[in-house]
Amino acid sequence: MLKFVSLFLMSLLILTSSAFAKETLKGSVPSKMKMQKLNLVKEWDKTFPKSDKVNHRKVTFVNRYGITLAGDLYEPKDIKGKMPAIAVCGPFGAVKEQSSGLYAQTMAERGFITLAFDPSFTGESGGEPRYVASPDINTEDFSAAVDFLSVQDNVDSEKIGIIGICGWGGMAINAAAMDTRIKATVASTMYDMTRVTAKGYFDEADNEEARYNAKKAMNEQRIVDYKNGKYELGGGVVDPLPEDAPYFVKDYYAYYKTPRGYHSRSLNSNGGWNKTSPLSFMNMPILAYAGEIRSAVLIIHGEKAHSRYFGEDAYKKLKGDNKELMIIPNASHTDLYDQVNIIPFDKMEKFFKENLK
Repeated sequence: MLKFVSLFLMSLLILTSSAFAKETLKGSVPSKMKMQKLNLVKEWDKTFPKSDKVNHRKVTFVNRYGITLAGDLYEPKDIKGKMPAIAVCGPFGAVKEQSSGLYAQTMAERGFITLAFDPSFTGESGGEPRYVASPDINTEDFSAAVDFLSVQDNVDSEKIGIIGICGWGGMAINAAAMDTRIKATVASTMYDMTRVTAKGYFDEADNEEARYNAKKAMNEQRIVDYKNGKYELGGGVVDPLPEDAPYFVKDYYAYYKTPRGYHSRSLNSNGGWNKTSPLSFMNMPILAYAGEIRSAVLIIHGEKAHSRYFGEDAYKKLKGDNKELMIIPNASHTDLYDQVNIIPFDKMEKFFKENLK
């Protein structure tokens, strides 16, 4: 059976390649990827101050699904030849003007060309409908960022890494398992979004009945959305904040709902994701092949982070002597969003310089 399947797949590949060749001979050479025109904000509207040590500009690039993504490119002012580069994304429900931009700008100050980008369907990036996530498409977003960086004149395409923050930490590990061009990965204060969606926090809803009820409610919401002709939002970080809210919800509020981290395009700061967005996360675990990652991986977590178990369990899946778990004493989940005296930038700089060479 296995031999038959292999022969079938090989035949399909040959037929597809032949058909492509015939079309090419006819003159149907694939045209340049179409880029959607995005309305990008020109002024500096980040939640962190602009550095005078780097150059910054807005860029756009397209992913494999034809969605045009928006990014902020940060370049050291003293560029010499081709340099190592890092793509940065996250947290889940944030935009590039928040945590990912801070990480990108800081790493650019330390000698890397960096790209902080908005995932598909969010922020300044394209994609319809708005405010929906996908374990597949959002993993692809990282690879699309690698595509873009690989063709820049001042980037060494053999020296590209990625940083994923919060929910995009899990996406980053998934991307590293798929994309062999990624030579080093940092997952900071990571979530495994497929796990938490399917099993609940701390796996307390890990049973068929809980999953069935969640899927039933979301599928009923699909009918409501279809009748109304629009997608109902699930709400961002709860506001006003209940007195009995869990400590990590209070931490989210302190970041997303206050001047510290609020941004008008951030889903978590405002109306949140579509109510049906979690559906595809229910049965598509993203870390299934994490153990096959051959490149370097650094997982960073706060000692007091409610999400710490995601990082520790992801680390257990990794193999080889170039994998590392770093626990930051006394740090919470959101401390690693923007607290520059807590985020281990020195460690990340050393990690990338050792593995992007």
